[in-house]
Amino acid sequence: MNIPSFSEYPQNSLPSGYISLIPAGNLLQTLKNQSELLISCYESILANDRADYRYAEGKWSLKEVLGHMIDTERVFAYRALCIARGEKQALPGFDQNEYMQHDPFVRIPLSGLVKIYNLTRESNLALFETFSEEDQQRMGVCSGYALSARALITMIAGHERHHLDILAQRYGVVR
Repeated sequence: MNIPSFSEYPQNSLPSGYISLIPAGNLLQTLKNQSELLISCYESILANDRADYRYAEGKWSLKEVLGHMIDTERVFAYRALCIARGEKQALPGFDQNEYMQHDPFVRIPLSGLVKIYNLTRESNLALFETFSEEDQQRMGVCSGYALSARALITMIAGHERHHLDILAQRYGVVR
């Protein structure tokens, strides 16, 4: 699976910002590589007992960042599935801050979140591998944007890349 063509998502939009972070190449391999990198980062965080570290007051903890990435991947993967299967109805957006107000991440140990992340990614990779080229290119509407299923899959990778960069720049997590 390759990254989407420009006709599969709106230019100069939030989706294009995430998509632009992913280089050309095998998208599923990129997701696998990112998964290994993210798990390695979080194993280091776990070993150094930094799960609750925040780089500033009011910012998410390292644990909450991982939980946010899990939630976002689940939402984007659901949308990709809907579009790949031909859903005609527009899919709603989601408010990440509202999700965080109701998150369970404080009561889940970081090791449990890493496990949930890994299972989520593995499950999504297995799903995405079943998508034909036609499924990948099928278009739908999410949060008011016309997107292909493949664009949403690329957004998962781009969103994760965005947060990997933040982990390095603001939280001092070594990659």
